[in-house]
Amino acid sequence: MVTDQGRHSPLSPPEAADLVLGFVNTRPIAGQEERLADAPSAALWLRAAGLVPPEALVTEGDAATARELREALVAVLLAHAGEPDGDGAPLEAAEAYLRRSGALYPLSPVVTAQDVRLLPAHTGVAGAFGSLLAAVAELARHGTWTRLKACRNPPCHLGFYDRTRNSSAAYCSPRSCGAQVAMRSYRSRRAAGGTGPGA
Repeated sequence: MVTDQGRHSPLSPPEAADLVLGFVNTRPIAGQEERLADAPSAALWLRAAGLVPPEALVTEGDAATARELREALVAVLLAHAGEPDGDGAPLEAAEAYLRRSGALYPLSPVVTAQDVRLLPAHTGVAGAFGSLLAAVAELARHGTWTRLKACRNPPCHLGFYDRTRNSSAAYCSPRSCGAQVAMRSYRSRRAAGGTGPGA
């Protein structure tokens, strides 16, 4: 969706959001198999996403790096959803990892009369990781980065785009994951208060 001023509506996910969410949702969620488990599966996903050419060599080390990058992004997306982070160490570690990734997979500005885009400075798998970071930078530039969230329901943590007007969503589905969390909280309060049937 585009507004009257020609700018992308923040309520509609841009293409960069699809790429980042597709990446973070390669995790084994809701019965789905791990899609970055090893070099062959990582290569399959990276090629399907258009991030590497068919002839690109993807190693086991690349697959491990992809999983680490993904987990760092998930930690940030959980923070976007308001997930309590204890002493803040997990988020701090994730942000530090992403800073190191920015140095390892740098981006180059491409300036035209119409726009400025950040593109990976490298090719191959390093370029693929750079493309993911470039997508994050594009989302931040358009003010929609914080709308990418990970579901706060612990068994889920599915990445999703928050389409609410006040950017208040915390669960991928209020009727499913939101209801599960509410029921667990209710049962926990009842158990703590001794109001169960045996009380």
